[in-house]
Amino acid sequence: MDEAAVEAYLARIGVGRPVRTDAVALAELHRRHQMAVPFENLSVHLGEPVRLEAGALVEKIVARRRGGFCYELNGAFAALLTALGYPVTLLAGRVHGKDGRPGPPFDHLALSVEASGRRWLADVGFGRFATHPLLLDERGEQADPGGVFAVTEDGRGDLLVTRDGAPGYLLEPRGRELADFRVAAWWQCTSPESAFTRSLVCSLLTGDGHVTLSGRRLVVTGAAGRRETALPDAAAVLTAYRDHFGIALDHVPRARADTAR
Repeated sequence: MDEAAVEAYLARIGVGRPVRTDAVALAELHRRHQMAVPFENLSVHLGEPVRLEAGALVEKIVARRRGGFCYELNGAFAALLTALGYPVTLLAGRVHGKDGRPGPPFDHLALSVEASGRRWLADVGFGRFATHPLLLDERGEQADPGGVFAVTEDGRGDLLVTRDGAPGYLLEPRGRELADFRVAAWWQCTSPESAFTRSLVCSLLTGDGHVTLSGRRLVVTGAAGRRETALPDAAAVLTAYRDHFGIALDHVPRARADTAR
């Protein structure tokens, strides 16, 4: 990333260039990224290619003002952090399903970032995760606005990340390259067994909760509780994408599972 791209990316998430590449600045970048760039899988249903190349990911998030899912969001965030001077390592993860079992290898992409003499787990691409980075080498509970997290060893060489006691995902400790995730990303975008082809999701961290649009169901959570609204028509859905997530679409995407019927 050149200087202009870095400045444009920082403007996209609403922060200035950090004076120091320390843990404090990393935490702010992590929080503001989740509040500005939505976790969304709309490309899967709009017929848009998902290109796992740093330049393409940054262009989608910054120039097109879109979001993405884990490979895209953490891939782009890694490019930004690297350009700012943070040492970053890409980590492959396996997300736990509803049955409690981890998914296939390369099911998830997260980041190990070095700052202030410690290693941090940064993840702006898991939908609902820690607001701030977690210490990768800390084995006790770590309190965060997003819940109580823990990073533990699973006994077979991987790291287990939990939230409020529930398993989130397993992480391999070895570093990876962005290209290593291309096959998994293709599967997530095309397989009828993938959660991303079966449903639409768009979610964003807010000051005290989340706002999520799934199909025509808009859910807002925060200090006042949870409010769910069934949007009446396509126009209302397009307005919600624009007003809540800053995403301008010319038509409403339909989940592949619906179009296949």
